[in-house]
Amino acid sequence: MENKKFYITTPIYYPSDKLHIGHTYCTVATDTLARYHRLRGEDVMFLTGTDEHGQKIEDKAREAGVTPKEFVDRIVEGSGGVLDLWKLMNISNDRFIRTTDGYHVQSVQRIFKRMHDNGDIYKGTYKGKYCKPCESFWTESQLADGKCPDCGRAVTDAEEEAYFFRLSKYADRIRDLLENTDFLEPRSRVNEMVKNFIDPGLEDLCVSRTSFSWGIPVDFDPGHVVYVWVDALSNYITALGYENDRYDDYGKGWWPGVNIVGKEIVRFHSIIWPAMLMSLGEPLPKKVFGHGWLLLDGGKMSKSKGNVVDPYILAEKFGVDALRFFLMRTFPFGSDGSFSNELLIQTINTDLANDLGNLVSRTTAMTGKYFGGHLPAGCRDWASPEPWDTDLRNTVAALRDAYERDMESFAPHKALEDVFKVIQRANKYIDENAPWKLSKDMEANGGRLAHVLYTLLEVTRICGVLLTPFMPESMNKLFVQIGASSGCQTWDSAAQWGVLPEGAAVNKGENLFPRVDTAKALEELEAAAEAAREAVVRPNIEIEPQLTEKVDFDTFCKSDFRVVKVKACDAVKKSAKLLRFTLDDGTGVDRQILSGIHQWYEPEDLVGKTLVAIVNLPPRKMMGLESNGMLISAVHTEKGEEALHLLMLDDAIPAGAKLC
Repeated sequence: MENKKFYITTPIYYPSDKLHIGHTYCTVATDTLARYHRLRGEDVMFLTGTDEHGQKIEDKAREAGVTPKEFVDRIVEGSGGVLDLWKLMNISNDRFIRTTDGYHVQSVQRIFKRMHDNGDIYKGTYKGKYCKPCESFWTESQLADGKCPDCGRAVTDAEEEAYFFRLSKYADRIRDLLENTDFLEPRSRVNEMVKNFIDPGLEDLCVSRTSFSWGIPVDFDPGHVVYVWVDALSNYITALGYENDRYDDYGKGWWPGVNIVGKEIVRFHSIIWPAMLMSLGEPLPKKVFGHGWLLLDGGKMSKSKGNVVDPYILAEKFGVDALRFFLMRTFPFGSDGSFSNELLIQTINTDLANDLGNLVSRTTAMTGKYFGGHLPAGCRDWASPEPWDTDLRNTVAALRDAYERDMESFAPHKALEDVFKVIQRANKYIDENAPWKLSKDMEANGGRLAHVLYTLLEVTRICGVLLTPFMPESMNKLFVQIGASSGCQTWDSAAQWGVLPEGAAVNKGENLFPRVDTAKALEELEAAAEAAREAVVRPNIEIEPQLTEKVDFDTFCKSDFRVVKVKACDAVKKSAKLLRFTLDDGTGVDRQILSGIHQWYEPEDLVGKTLVAIVNLPPRKMMGLESNGMLISAVHTEKGEEALHLLMLDDAIPAGAKLC
């Protein structure tokens, strides 16, 4: 086939400080597809990376007492970070982009200015709802029960000067793209986008922020930073050299490419991203494929929910290839899948140990036992084939085409199903021929026995070629065991019978996929998870010693602790520490309290929170403002820095409730 270029990308990931198996799903799938296209002889460019700007990263860095750049450097490049995880999972990306890379910053500034200069970006005032965890703007009608429709968290009111992108201008073209092409798959995602976003009417998109600084500056208007999704989406072309001189691949056959993304960010990739490219006059992606989530206990894996599964523990216990295989074999790509350790072990035992492992182990062992590891000449063909010979050969002959159709339609789970039907048929072939019976009379049956074993080795080789994108390291070991040289491992050879040399050196070697003792493994996984939880110790935390002086009960009862609701919160001018709270204390009259906590909290994060205050302290003046009471918080010292945490209560507790 003609050598062609194939560009495939994953979304660039927000650098989480707790990576879980869900983070690997999209990247393992994309890696598998990239390896498949390389197997076909195509020139592949596989891009992944990290999305490192935005308000939530700025906030997390402040909480950690480091700069935003130090925070993302530690999580991307540090031990157990993103790069370590991709190395563990044997991800074969050709490029890794960080949105803090200088060339990307330069490109995004130029992209923003180009869209501004052609009239698609204009200045205005944003007033609406904002979800900080998702970095998403929403209209009132798009909220689900008043909360973010993507993550279900509370949104905040936001009002600030901002630039807007004329997304509404491209509504008709986006609708046509979604409804009348196969640009977005699976088709169910199209229905979601049209119903939830196109039909209600696309509104212009806020594309700059002024309320925080950790982002790419709008170079022609200081004080504005580029909206994180405009920044992040641009990476697919900046990594090829668009509007920068770091690379020189854009316009040389790589773009447009294929974007593999999770369903929660399909909106950005199938509506905002193509609209940006339309504004720039650049080609649209060939495909956006929105896969489902890995679910645990019925919900998406999330650090905030505490329901994460550690890929390091699983890989150490079962092997990286077994983990990669499980992710691609078990869950239909495009739909949600429910993860469990029991299901992982069952998949390993059924498919890898019983089916594939059994085929390889029995075939190589019998070749070694009956023929010293080298089959005799003439074993490839048999003059009088049995019905099961023909049936197996016909099944194998149809395999590569079926596999190709499934991989090209982004259904790796179906491709694996095709392969394992052949593997299961080959195991049945062993029982049909009963080599152990043939071996009892080698003079009469030696030729037939050699042909049976050659057939099994050749089936194993072809299946091994097609399994290489999924389990590259294990298939390399398999090829060594069956004596398949590099010329026997090509895409073309997977459609040809008789490629394995008749005298190939066969060596049983190690058991590629040992059977797992389910009960023992589950017990060990729980113990490992518990050990990991116990190992997470906050470093250098100092708790202030308890006071020894006793306070009598009557004196304590004079302090009036009340539940208060934060109605408004803003920074006090000319003060780096003070925040001014307007509180509902249940009396019907707003209470003002000043608190020196700006180092740890941003005002907009506290609106709507339920706190505790002492309300019967005498008023005092700070920065010319009166403070009537004190908010209750906990304080400790961590890494030499004081850390403060406001005492927050269940929102169901009414304002004015007395603590006793």
